[in-house]
Amino acid sequence: MTLRHVVTWKLASEDAAERGAQAAEMAERLNALDGVVPQIRSISAGANTIYPDANWDVTVVADFDSVADLEAYAVHPAHEEVAVYIRSVVASRVAVDFEV
Repeated sequence: MTLRHVVTWKLASEDAAERGAQAAEMAERLNALDGVVPQIRSISAGANTIYPDANWDVTVVADFDSVADLEAYAVHPAHEEVAVYIRSVVASRVAVDFEV
């Protein structure tokens, strides 16, 4: 089984330039977890590039071998550090986890 974890965020800032910089920073920090958190099979994060008024700002797609691996990722110190930054700039979060 592979578990795919998809999270999308809407940032709090009303300023488009600030929101863009924060989205790029989030994506960079999330992508940097590859090779650091051993439970990650693959990870890809990116900032929205079109339709900023309609789309959400950042998405990450990460694959894990099991629910236990996803849970270990969630509490890994490197992920927790990224999560602190994310919580400081985010207004809303949605997530879906499914088997692929």
